[in-house]
Amino acid sequence: MLKKLGLLICGLMMALALPVAAQAKTLYWISHGGPADPVWTYFLQGAEMWAKSTGQTVNTSFHNGDVPSQQEAIRAAIAAKADAIVTTSPDPGSLVEIVKEAKAANIPLINFNTPDPSANFQAYVGTDLIVVGRGWAQYLVDKGFVKQGDFVWMPVEVPGASYGVEEEKGIKSVFEPLGITWEVTETTLDQAEVITRMSDYLNANRAKIKAIIGLGDLATGSIKRVFDQVGVKPGEIPVVGWGNSLDTTAEVMEGYVNAAQWQDPQATSYLALTLALMATDGVPPAFNIITGALYEKDTAQVYADVMSGK
Repeated sequence: MLKKLGLLICGLMMALALPVAAQAKTLYWISHGGPADPVWTYFLQGAEMWAKSTGQTVNTSFHNGDVPSQQEAIRAAIAAKADAIVTTSPDPGSLVEIVKEAKAANIPLINFNTPDPSANFQAYVGTDLIVVGRGWAQYLVDKGFVKQGDFVWMPVEVPGASYGVEEEKGIKSVFEPLGITWEVTETTLDQAEVITRMSDYLNANRAKIKAIIGLGDLATGSIKRVFDQVGVKPGEIPVVGWGNSLDTTAEVMEGYVNAAQWQDPQATSYLALTLALMATDGVPPAFNIITGALYEKDTAQVYADVMSGK
């Protein structure tokens, strides 16, 4: 009897000494982007890598620039009692009330990719889009590609979306004092339509375009196909813009694009989800994480290797 009791006590002590497995949590990853946009493939990869590494559940969704659809998805996550949510901002001011609703429900809500200072998110992970826009404009000025009186074309997938709006603010801060003018045009999120619209615009306005800034990855990643279709040689029109696709790294290496912005898409998703999980454990993030780097031909292969999984 004493022997059995001793074994029982020993077994209980061993059980108490073993660490209790943490209960898996459910987080929501919600994007204004679309799965057809190459950069969002990498953002999604980051979320999937994080889920696999941590053992947490991550529910993902794309909303293709549809603001009401994204608002509904976040509210559905709140109603489902999500442990935490990470989301992009589809349009300035569009998530202000929803952020309040998440806070009232005690659900951490982390902003990634596209910031919106008007919404009181717990933290932001991603590039500073105003700084990015200013960097593109300054690059064109510093390299002598544009000067006073010149015109710059800025194609973007979704006019009015947060990313383009913020980028244009930074561009304006450089171009406006120098008397450089510009126009933002819509390319849509459909790859074939992007090429058609950009080719049509370039054909109609080629004589006055001194440089191009691609405000989105689909736009910048289509430059080679558009130039080839219209008959513009690599380097004939200076181009800067986003560089989160293999299409764009190839364009940089071939001279179609002068400089491109790397956004660290996988890392952005990974870090946003990490901050969100940390917040569920009662450690609220009191800081933002800024990502990104501008690259030219000499370092383009580095980012091509990252996107190729090498």
